[in-house]
Amino acid sequence: MGSSSHKIQVGIVGGTGYTGVELLRLLANHPYAEVMAITSRSEVGLKVADLFPNLRGFYDLAFSEPSLAVLTQCDVVFFATPHGVAMSMTPDLLAAGVRVIDLAADFRIDDLNVWETWYGMAHTCPEVMSEVVYGLPEINRDKIETARVVANPGCYPTAVQLGFMPLLKAGLIDIDHLVADAKSGISGAGRGAKVDSLAAETSEGFKAYGINGHRHLPEIRQGLNLMVDANVNITFVPHLIPTIRGIEATLYGKLTRNVSQQDLQTLFEDAYAQEPFVDVMPANSFPDTRMVKGSNMCRMAVYRPQGGDVVVVTSVIDNLVKGASGQAIQNMNIMFGLDETAGLHVVALLP
Repeated sequence: MGSSSHKIQVGIVGGTGYTGVELLRLLANHPYAEVMAITSRSEVGLKVADLFPNLRGFYDLAFSEPSLAVLTQCDVVFFATPHGVAMSMTPDLLAAGVRVIDLAADFRIDDLNVWETWYGMAHTCPEVMSEVVYGLPEINRDKIETARVVANPGCYPTAVQLGFMPLLKAGLIDIDHLVADAKSGISGAGRGAKVDSLAAETSEGFKAYGINGHRHLPEIRQGLNLMVDANVNITFVPHLIPTIRGIEATLYGKLTRNVSQQDLQTLFEDAYAQEPFVDVMPANSFPDTRMVKGSNMCRMAVYRPQGGDVVVVTSVIDNLVKGASGQAIQNMNIMFGLDETAGLHVVALLP
């Protein structure tokens, strides 16, 4: 497909948020895809480049109504929308032969009773769930290739699952005592105007939130359960840090057998040797969110402090790229048989 002149025709529903503009930024340089429609009920008729001046000269598009007549002309539609929107339109898109990648949570949780409890609404297309593939390429690449609906993972779940996966698959940590201590920049809260997101409310501060339950917890738990085919017990505490982008997850597991720091390093390096977007850093590294800003990379390091019985993994991603729009494009590339890294050869921004 990559060598032909036909480019994948892309539609984006809900283009005015951070994940929408991030899709546009990355797709602007994609060799095999072009955005033919971007919708927003609130900004119909506004030029994309007038709302997001960083896109001037790259897009001539204006925002349009989210009409099925337009979206059914696409090869793939990304939903960069609030929860509940994708599930209302996906059955009609599938019937028209369009593939769907949802960046929200409509399809992430297999158990719809659990989903409805956490998201506080009825799920409107349970009939679609049987063919949904969870879009974490490092786990589900083969299934993603043929998927018609991909549930793009959440940002915290991406960093946490990738960090724990080698340890869980090797049976090296006690699944009854997992801890994920994670931090996110402000952009994770979205582009909507909220007092909690104001600069004066978030700058020079640092707090935990969602300790009694965060919507990403059931998604994290589901993913880790599948890795070990058992029920894990995980404590997940998210924090807000006064940066714009980035997630850092510090993960703790109790070792079930004696394994050296060097063996842990080798385990991780081997697990991700073939992965284009996971970088296992040398022993004694400290992954920093600045090392991945603007890129689709997950960088991680593994530790066994003082030779004790706890293993510590630190995993960093850009919440808007590998945590959202970049991973969505990675999934699109896999679904359409393209080079998985197409459009994603982005070097992180430093400083």
